Amino acid sequence: MTAPVSVRGVGTSRFARQPETPPRDLAWRAVAEALADAGVTPAAVEAVYAGTVFGDPGVTTRTLQHLGITGVPVVTVENACASGTTAFHEAHVAVGEGRYETVLAFGIETMTAVFDGPIEPLLSDPEGAQGFAMPSLYGMAAHRYQHCYGVTPEQMALVAQKNRRHALGNPRAQHAGEFTVEQILDSRPISDPLTLLQCCDISDAAAAAVLGPASAAGRDGHVPVRASALASGQAWDHTSDLVWGWQLVSDTARAAFEQAGIGPEDIDVLEVHDAFTIGEIVTTEALGLCELGGGGALVESGRTSLGGAQPVNPSGGLLARGHPLGATGLGQIAEIVWQLRGMAAGRQVDGARIGVVETMGGGTAGIDGNACVVAVLEAPGGPR
Repeated sequence: MTAPVSVRGVGTSRFARQPETPPRDLAWRAVAEALADAGVTPAAVEAVYAGTVFGDPGVTTRTLQHLGITGVPVVTVENACASGTTAFHEAHVAVGEGRYETVLAFGIETMTAVFDGPIEPLLSDPEGAQGFAMPSLYGMAAHRYQHCYGVTPEQMALVAQKNRRHALGNPRAQHAGEFTVEQILDSRPISDPLTLLQCCDISDAAAAAVLGPASAAGRDGHVPVRASALASGQAWDHTSDLVWGWQLVSDTARAAFEQAGIGPEDIDVLEVHDAFTIGEIVTTEALGLCELGGGGALVESGRTSLGGAQPVNPSGGLLARGHPLGATGLGQIAEIVWQLRGMAAGRQVDGARIGVVETMGGGTAGIDGNACVVAVLEAPGGPR
């Protein structure tokens, strides 16, 4: 039995294509904000768990030394898009087991140093050898949903419309804006039926969270972590009726919800992996917000919009905030912490008490998704 853990502080840099900004500056902005928010100095950090995918060797220690964080255990993990939330999960476990009192979870990615456009597929994977990059895989999932469940192009476009509109209240987001469904569907084709405005962009950013033992009654704005679950996908035999990643998200969510003692109906706000519009539709189903095949109707109903019963991606999500892989998950954690504290300003979900983060990292041939993390956080002072 592990001890209760809380998030004591969070911080992020701006999310954008910013090749002129060195990684150390991105790290400084995110980590300095998180430490100040937690009310601790760099000397208080006892261990660091970091996530990055395309970072240079030693990027964690190279960047954190400029903040005076040296001489402590540093563990850097790569778990595709879930790298940042994997770092968060491991920091949560380390604190819960009593190994440390103050742990920094950190994520960083400077994708413009590596890519001009989409992430290139690995030629050693069968999909990659055929030229199937991530937009292709999500495009095929979208086609299957159209065939099996009648999900319409307009419903998928509504995801992009919603999230880019949400990001108007997020000054750190990369691609905020008001778009009509027609503008989204008429944007440049990427992987049929997905268009440009239905795909996330590469980004440069850092994000951080300071974790420690839970304080009594959530005082000082500490946000209790009710649960954190991490899993990788099962062997993929291509006989499942479910699209790639659905079962992994569902299984991980079930483990997290059981640990937290909640059901999908108890969630007030969510940050989920919406790298492509169909991704949010599939994920909301897998999390149990609606039935299989009901994700398109769910977004159309307005329930997942700000002002609805269960807003999804009030930050703008990956579609609008940007998707710097190693920093993405901790950017999601920061957003949910701000929401549960009532500090999200123009995108605040009124009365949010239970928040969920889901990040699914894919792209590994032969299994149903590379990794998934689902975390459940609770507002200071406990649930309603």
